[in-house]
Amino acid sequence: MIFYFVAKSKKMANKQHRAYWQKNLRYLAILLSIWFIASFGCGILFADQLNSIQIGGFKLGFWFAQQGAIYVFVALIFIYIFLMNKLDKEYGVEEKEIK
Repeated sequence: MIFYFVAKSKKMANKQHRAYWQKNLRYLAILLSIWFIASFGCGILFADQLNSIQIGGFKLGFWFAQQGAIYVFVALIFIYIFLMNKLDKEYGVEEKEIK
């Protein structure tokens, strides 16, 4: 399997290029903010408040610090992949498979 990138023209117009990267950076900022809140916020800053709730016998603050942040991170990776594939198709720079 060989993949290649398809563009509408050889080079994206400068305006399109800027719009593409602005949207990409917006996605990154939102997703990294969610990750920060889940890992640092829920695992450290709000741990005392979350410890009043229990999941499977463990306090929720402890769970976020040990496992929850990792699950959130993995979910955000798949969300980023979905968003970037959609963005690539929107701007005509998606990957195509050569058979």
